Amino acid sequence: MTSTETTLSTEPDGTQPDGVRPGSASPAAGDRRRWFALAIVMTAAFMDLVDVTIVNIAIPSIQRDAGASVSQIQWITAGYALAFAAGLVTGGRLGDIHGRKRVFLLGIGGFTVASALCGLAANPEMLVASRILQGGMAALMVPQVLSIVHATFPAHERGKVFGLFGAIVGLGAVSGPLLGALLTEWNLFGLEWRPIFLINLPVGIAGLVLGSRFITESKAPKALKLDLVGVALVVAGLLMLLYPLTQGRELGWPLWGYVTMGGAVVVFGALVAYERRKTARDGSPLIELSLFRVKSFAAGIAVQTVFGVGLGIFFLVWTLYMQIGLGWTALRAGLTGVPFSIAVSTAAGLSVQKLVPRFGRKVLQAGALTMAAGVLLYIWESERYGLGIASWQMALPLVVMGVGMGLIVAPLTDAVLSEVPREHAGSASGLINTVQQMGNALGLGLVSVVFYGVIGDHLRPTEVGPAFVDAFQHALGWVAAVMAVIFLLMFALPKRPAQHVEGSVEPSATAAVTAEKTPELVS
Repeated sequence: MTSTETTLSTEPDGTQPDGVRPGSASPAAGDRRRWFALAIVMTAAFMDLVDVTIVNIAIPSIQRDAGASVSQIQWITAGYALAFAAGLVTGGRLGDIHGRKRVFLLGIGGFTVASALCGLAANPEMLVASRILQGGMAALMVPQVLSIVHATFPAHERGKVFGLFGAIVGLGAVSGPLLGALLTEWNLFGLEWRPIFLINLPVGIAGLVLGSRFITESKAPKALKLDLVGVALVVAGLLMLLYPLTQGRELGWPLWGYVTMGGAVVVFGALVAYERRKTARDGSPLIELSLFRVKSFAAGIAVQTVFGVGLGIFFLVWTLYMQIGLGWTALRAGLTGVPFSIAVSTAAGLSVQKLVPRFGRKVLQAGALTMAAGVLLYIWESERYGLGIASWQMALPLVVMGVGMGLIVAPLTDAVLSEVPREHAGSASGLINTVQQMGNALGLGLVSVVFYGVIGDHLRPTEVGPAFVDAFQHALGWVAAVMAVIFLLMFALPKRPAQHVEGSVEPSATAAVTAEKTPELVS
């Protein structure tokens, strides 16, 4: 609570515009405390972003030190993505209902505890469970970040704030892999990979203490109700797909796995039927089905999902290829990825500011083709140089891929939202972020098929390198095919995405969330 006088008028229901409660601080221009609040919530978003990139680069070390199986290392990453995706919409609604500050503090506190459990995990099973908990806590924490920004800052300052947010995203994309590589290489106190999680403890504790002091509480004047049944059906359907995909290779692809994956279709059908009834009953469905009548939105959801699948496949197999197949250290692998991260950040800024306003949808399609070209170039170089490939030889395909990805990730959300009715922008935004994370989880599950599926069992030490190189090339072929599908789906997007006015809450905020979550996949 600040001493600044509130200047906003009160709504009939006792709240103030943007959901600020009576008696709480207004987003007055002279209130310096709001900048402390901004630093706190952005630090939390940065912590979430870096956490995933750190984990990606440390996966081979975790596999060696903890004795994790192939399926377990997939669950270490996919479990987080699945929990985050399943809880994202619900986490946002909990903040609207019970207060964004309260739910944010609960999320950051839980994220910190989960990080401690990850760092102290006694076995791979405990690590997987702790990662799932961590993803669930991130789903409480992350949706509040931009809601708090919106409730704290007046419209004319939000452009500056979102610019800072973008800078934080770019910093996280570059620093995450390097930090993870350094912490893994240093082997602090003989803890191997564990410091990549334990580093969150002082940051999380500071965020919890300072957030309770400086963040102003706010709620939505008219919050949507929770849809826990919808969440349960989504989780059940995704698990029925992911579990057989992830475990199938180790279990010899049993019949029950195919039956379970077929049953997932039935569960998703039940989800659609339930969401229709939920919409008619109280207007608070988890998924606003009417949005899919908008062709560009339906196509955009397909693009986000398929894009997530491609990224989920690439970044995990890329890490395994460099550190296990080529035998590189985590630090060398992390440094090799720096040109990619810089290319993504640079192209993303150029795409939004210069290219999309002039060329529209063609920029996104050019991004898909550019990324596909980078993937094919990477396959060619990997085949040509084999186990002797050097980091500098990877730079060209990685920069090409990074440019392609940057042209897509930044403007995609606005393109998908541009024909969505303004009153449904919030629901559409949440769904976009959710399906991208679900696609990521599905891609991670598919690694068992497209990567490990072509690696023989019981390899001799001399066979490991060539087998991983071949599997990497095979997996990248799938990624190139994914980018071709995305290129075709993009024809259904508007030729000229609408430009949302500054101060429009949902599209602007959500674009920043999407930009934040996508680079988490970079390793």
